[in-house]
Amino acid sequence: MSLKKTAAILLGIVSLSACTRIETGEVGVRVNASKQIEGAELMPGSWNQTIVGSVLTFPTKDIVVNIENKNPMTSDNSPLADFDITVVYAINPQAVAELYSTKSRSFSKEEHGDIYLMYNYVTTLVNNASYKVVRQFKALDVADNRAKIEEQIRDIVNETLKDESLDNAITLTAVQIKSVVPNAEILKSATDYVRAQNELKIKETEVAIAKKESERMAALAQNSGQSIAYMNAQAQMKIAEGIANGKVQAIVVPVDFRGLVSVGK
Repeated sequence: MSLKKTAAILLGIVSLSACTRIETGEVGVRVNASKQIEGAELMPGSWNQTIVGSVLTFPTKDIVVNIENKNPMTSDNSPLADFDITVVYAINPQAVAELYSTKSRSFSKEEHGDIYLMYNYVTTLVNNASYKVVRQFKALDVADNRAKIEEQIRDIVNETLKDESLDNAITLTAVQIKSVVPNAEILKSATDYVRAQNELKIKETEVAIAKKESERMAALAQNSGQSIAYMNAQAQMKIAEGIANGKVQAIVVPVDFRGLVSVGK
């Protein structure tokens, strides 16, 4: 192999090794030797040399932010024991170079060689919005109103982005509350309340049963008196019939009689 051909192959290998490929879902930005942004954004699929200067890569789709172990205050002045929320946002590929060059680097996060533009900024917006929205609900109502809270958080964040003229650069694509746990005192109070309500229902039932039983006994007593009177009347009628038929010898004694009565055959 000729020296010229070998040199060409080596140059090709060096060129490939000194190139960065922009992957799907991310955008590249070239930084020159003077550390200045150079040119427009580098689109997915392109190979870009890094012999002179460097190429930075920025994920732009489905950037996930997990905010965990927060304790926002509720409307009944009770901090939640745990509040976890996940949001997903996207960066407009055509706004990458401007965001990187004009916004504070503290707004972004670098991880595994990628720069997640505005990651910390979005985290702060969502965290502040969460505390503001949760404050409108009682501790035991937060979990039941997840969908409403998620929607309100999204609205507040989008409104802030619009006020900061960032609504065309950053898009919040998903908001999901993952965990809501009221504090122990609120849970205990709720449990005690439910127990008291159940005990009250039991006592109300017992009183109702006792009342019905009392009414039943009164009815029986009244019917019993009527039955005795009826039985006495029947007995008197049978005696009268016996006397009339000569089957019974009767002596009529006045009620106030105090003498002696001699009965013979």
